[in-house]
Amino acid sequence: MRRGARDLLCQCFIYDGQYVANELSLVTTLAIISCPRQTFKISPTQLLSRRNYSFLDDQKLISLLQSCKRTCEITQVHGFMVKTSLDLAPFTLSKLLASSILDTRYAVSIFNEIQHPNLFMFNTMLRGYSTSGDLQQALILFNRIRANTGILLDQFPFISTLKSCSQGNAMRTGCGLHSIILRSGYDLSVNVKNTLLHFYCINGRMEDAHRLFDEFPQQRDLVSWNTLMGGYLCISNASIVIDLFKQICRSGIKFSITSSLCIFSATGDLKFSLGGESLHGYCIKIGFIASINIIAAIISMYGKTGHIYSGHKIFNEVPEKDVVLWNCLINGYAKSGLLEEGLALLQQMKLEKMMPNSSTLVGMLSACAATGSLNIGQCIYGYIKEKNLVLDEVLGTALIDMYSKCGCLNKAADIFDIMRRKDVKLWTAMISCYGFHGQAKKAVMLFYRMEDEGFMPNEVTFLAVLSACSHGGLVLEGIDCFVKMVQEYGFPPKIEHYGCMIDLLGRKGLIEEAYNLIRSLPVERDATVWRAMLAACRVYGNVRLGKLVKRELVESYDEHPTDSALLSSTYAIAGRLMDHKEMVELKDRHIFKEAGLSSIEMDSLGQMFVYVSQSFQKYSFN
Repeated sequence: MRRGARDLLCQCFIYDGQYVANELSLVTTLAIISCPRQTFKISPTQLLSRRNYSFLDDQKLISLLQSCKRTCEITQVHGFMVKTSLDLAPFTLSKLLASSILDTRYAVSIFNEIQHPNLFMFNTMLRGYSTSGDLQQALILFNRIRANTGILLDQFPFISTLKSCSQGNAMRTGCGLHSIILRSGYDLSVNVKNTLLHFYCINGRMEDAHRLFDEFPQQRDLVSWNTLMGGYLCISNASIVIDLFKQICRSGIKFSITSSLCIFSATGDLKFSLGGESLHGYCIKIGFIASINIIAAIISMYGKTGHIYSGHKIFNEVPEKDVVLWNCLINGYAKSGLLEEGLALLQQMKLEKMMPNSSTLVGMLSACAATGSLNIGQCIYGYIKEKNLVLDEVLGTALIDMYSKCGCLNKAADIFDIMRRKDVKLWTAMISCYGFHGQAKKAVMLFYRMEDEGFMPNEVTFLAVLSACSHGGLVLEGIDCFVKMVQEYGFPPKIEHYGCMIDLLGRKGLIEEAYNLIRSLPVERDATVWRAMLAACRVYGNVRLGKLVKRELVESYDEHPTDSALLSSTYAIAGRLMDHKEMVELKDRHIFKEAGLSSIEMDSLGQMFVYVSQSFQKYSFN
């Protein structure tokens, strides 16, 4: 060890002839020594010595800690505090802990040395665990606070722990915490209620969220309204968002920029251009148009409603454009089907030396996947390689989806293999790709490989696997995955999962079992499940069950041409004719099936085929 380092170490260990160091001070001192001298931007020695320390020096210390941006800088202040015994004062120690919270490991090393932490210190650590997403440690610390009879809880431990549950998708744990809040009486706090509201919204439990929202009509603030609107946006229920916004206006509450962002998104989803234009004018009137977030939301709204050229005019009026505005405009062109214009904007970004990110290209790739525009999708991939853009999980997932829907299974697999970092969405996209191309066994094998590599599947992953098993006829594998989803991972099956199981049983000829499963579903049935059942009846010519299913569809859901066509085909496959009464009813309804339409890309031109009256008509488009 160098002489200067040894002297510094001795100085930190001894103050006024007394031994004041511990394991933590040794770690802190070594951290100070390891920092390059030229990186020091602060000087703890500028503070007064311990002998003349005063309240003003406390404020200097706090200001110094707040100016620290890196752990390397905080350790310098910490070393001074150890040397001057300030680490023994609860007030200054609390401020040190709060400043260290962005580096959880360093904050834990400080916290573990505190013999009698106060509530502020506990709350600081809970906030740190919430920020880092460490739910397990947050719950351990929360229970430790509850077990400490000498500390009277306030609202903040509940808020931080609930946020940890929201990030960890811990639905059951959050519900248990809700019951503790009710017993503790903190359900009267509007901040706790808003955090609970956010927890239910983030987990998609909108019925529970709205019920909670209705329980405190007098305590609602704008945060409550914005949280509920954001929750409904997440489940794509834009009409309720519009209704909630009308209630805000009637209640006299002044809405904020966040409220406006929700409404712009909702009007875009509903393609309610008149409402979006009206809100645009009002934002100009009250000055919200100065916010770059509002401008981005307006451009996105015009793109969704089919008025992307209006959005482009607003874009041109902005003097300083950031990558978010470019992304909104490019995605707007992509959603309008104007892929070549979107590609031209990418080139314009290049000329203006604006570096794109993954979000810039994801919208374009999604549009290519929806329209089968393989050439443009490959151009975008070439652009990614040309600009040396990082192929992150979001961009990789979009590329796999694009190649999958354009019929290029091998290229999708190549993208998956070169990805160094994978997340659950990337795995799910590749599983869906194999299922989409009829490679059900490969989809199941990839699912098991995903588990072996330590990735936790979600509900969408299981839906992709069940769909692949359904189309591939893998009954045993499908049942095994369904049982694993419920028993091992604890996901409650949704109607989509049941629909795959019914389709799987029906395709393998287990018609009666599929019908009994529909009748016993614990969730609300929909028309899709019954139509999957009717399609299975058609394959095996089961007229009796087909008539029962058709009657259920007629009584409970809107009439659809597919229903009558499937039942008619069921009779034909069974070698029977429909009853005269049924034929008359079918004729009287004047039901006509929609014309079939498909499009492919050939020689850089789109070829659209429309099935009309037993023949195909071809249309070309650029």
